[in-house]
Amino acid sequence: MKKVKRAPAILLLDDGFVCKGHAIGRIGTHGGEICFNTGMTGYQEIYTDPSYFGQIIINTTSHIGNYGILDSEQESRTPKISGVVVNNFSETFSRAKADTGLQQYLDKAGIVGITDIDTRKLVKHIRTKGAMNAIISSEITDMDQLKKMLADIPSMDGLELSTKVCTNTEFFVGNENASRRVAVLDLGIKTSILENLTERDCYCKVFPARTSFEEMEQWNPDGYFISNGPGDPGAMEYAVSTVKNIIQADQPLFGICLGHQILARANGISTYKMHHGHRGLNHPVKNLETGKSEITSQNHGFSVDMEQASHAPDVEVTHINLNDQTVAGIKMLKKRAFSVQYHPESSPGPHDSRYLFDDFIRLMDLN
Repeated sequence: MKKVKRAPAILLLDDGFVCKGHAIGRIGTHGGEICFNTGMTGYQEIYTDPSYFGQIIINTTSHIGNYGILDSEQESRTPKISGVVVNNFSETFSRAKADTGLQQYLDKAGIVGITDIDTRKLVKHIRTKGAMNAIISSEITDMDQLKKMLADIPSMDGLELSTKVCTNTEFFVGNENASRRVAVLDLGIKTSILENLTERDCYCKVFPARTSFEEMEQWNPDGYFISNGPGDPGAMEYAVSTVKNIIQADQPLFGICLGHQILARANGISTYKMHHGHRGLNHPVKNLETGKSEITSQNHGFSVDMEQASHAPDVEVTHINLNDQTVAGIKMLKKRAFSVQYHPESSPGPHDSRYLFDDFIRLMDLN
């Protein structure tokens, strides 16, 4: 096969670490927080997950692009990442039902990327130094100019991003004659989460991130779902206030990822920025209530404070991450509210944790 000739590209990290390779996607210059995902598959779902807004993704899998793009596998309408870093990029794809190739997909979406670099070396560097901002360019070679541009990229710490990716208007998903109605606070929700709810006979009304409890309550839902999303939960007092009001009204509530962090903060438990986060499809979590472990799909750079969660009077830690003993799930003791730090919809990923949607259904059926 004839090798595709690509333009040169540069990846520059905030600490001065430099990688030189070749351009993929759109020719241009983009920056954001650099992080890595260890999933062996699911690059399309990763790129379209709104939780990755403002981030450059390193795929640790050696070959990316080899099965193309399928429109039905989108987690949102368009890719939300700021850039992509891969080792070996495939222009061609083998999946017969794919709609297009990854190069055309990234170019159309305006995503800048770099390939032909040692991603193993790069990931080891980030695991040592921690998450930081970076910039990719396939049009600028002046390092001083790139350093100035990189310095202007805001830190993820303290950044509110949910309002940049959430819906602007309310919309409905599912069968309006379903037996349950779920009010969804969209902080950056994935399509597959809504599918898991509608498959369980739920009719969902999705609300913008800044919607108040009073506005959602007018629809008379049976339960409330607080979604995943990007950014720092510490910068989202508006969502914390909404969740506090849901709790006070003693309504069934389920939170995933960012929604989990918001529920913790609504109970006075702090969150913090992690060294390099959890992103992949193989994170082991133990359910402390059942004693069983599950392999989970995760994507987060912030976490709930374990010390505070363990001593909160109205909260119980229900799940822990077995890699580092961080909080992976909580529930309220006197309210019908619970959350997990991972993605039970698992798209991509294993289906070990989908029972959590059934737990939410049972909470609503107690009404």
